[in-house]
Amino acid sequence: MRVRTGSRPSTIGLPIAVLALSWAAAASAQTRDGCRVSTFTDPPREVLDCPGGVTLSAEKGAAYRLIDADRNGRPEAVELDGKALLIEVAPRGSGFQVRTPHAVASVRGTTWAVDAGAGATAIFVEDGAVRVTRRDALSSGPAAVLLRAGDGVDVAPDGAALAVKRWARERRLHLLARFGR
Repeated sequence: MRVRTGSRPSTIGLPIAVLALSWAAAASAQTRDGCRVSTFTDPPREVLDCPGGVTLSAEKGAAYRLIDADRNGRPEAVELDGKALLIEVAPRGSGFQVRTPHAVASVRGTTWAVDAGAGATAIFVEDGAVRVTRRDALSSGPAAVLLRAGDGVDVAPDGAALAVKRWARERRLHLLARFGR
């Protein structure tokens, strides 16, 4: 491999060049709570690849915290206080949860998005199935529902019944576009 510095060419042996590239890649890699973090700009987001087959895409400004209660290096939940996450769990993964002020969404191998705001939490399932449960005990209807691909639910703090709905194409596309999908 030839490297030019100024007008004088020099030769670097391949093993040294490979080591230098590996070191540069390792130096730029970020990790958080055992997950590898990649940053993207269009749209702005960060993607966390976590042990156990969990991938989280967090839109810019999302307020969230990974939870690894048993400290085994594999997060089993995420606490989301604002903005949205897109979650992908490998089919072999089980029980991963997203907790918001209004709801808890639990899964077994799927792709879904959770958008938490001050007034409500919206949950949409792109693929697979997700069980959504209210965080509070107040409810005038079912406190838990099962969402399948294409379904969504809005969980408000007012205790209104959880109503599963097929999300309109525009609503689905708007939410997923926030993650470059």
